[in-house]
Amino acid sequence: MAPVRVRETIVIPDDELSWRFSRSSGPGGQGVNTTDSRVELSFSIVDSRVLSPTARARLLERLAHRLVDGVLTVVASEHRSQLRNREAAQDRLAALLNDALRPPPPPRRPTKPSRRAQARRVEAKKRQGETKRLRRRPDDG
Repeated sequence: MAPVRVRETIVIPDDELSWRFSRSSGPGGQGVNTTDSRVELSFSIVDSRVLSPTARARLLERLAHRLVDGVLTVVASEHRSQLRNREAAQDRLAALLNDALRPPPPPRRPTKPSRRAQARRVEAKKRQGETKRLRRRPDDG
């Protein structure tokens, strides 16, 4: 297959990808029992030559829950043909890596509610308390 393009600057060559094929469940009728259409695509983040140290560290941190010994594995079995499952696995791998490589969002700047907002909140609480007080029986108070 062709190399996986994650971004303009990151293209994973074919020799860094590991493919496994097995029988798939799902659509395909009797062909399911004989065709190895399920695809597992593995990529070793730890051993990759195309990742910068910063990108590698970010991927290892953000994808830690999906990694086994530094290897990310993606499975595709939704299509009947092995070729389409290969393409789906490559797309899925590229999307996962691209999402994980996105820079972190800017930190949130804490803000305080305005005086007017605080006053509205207190007034609403007073109204709610008054409503509940009026629902009580007269001898409870």
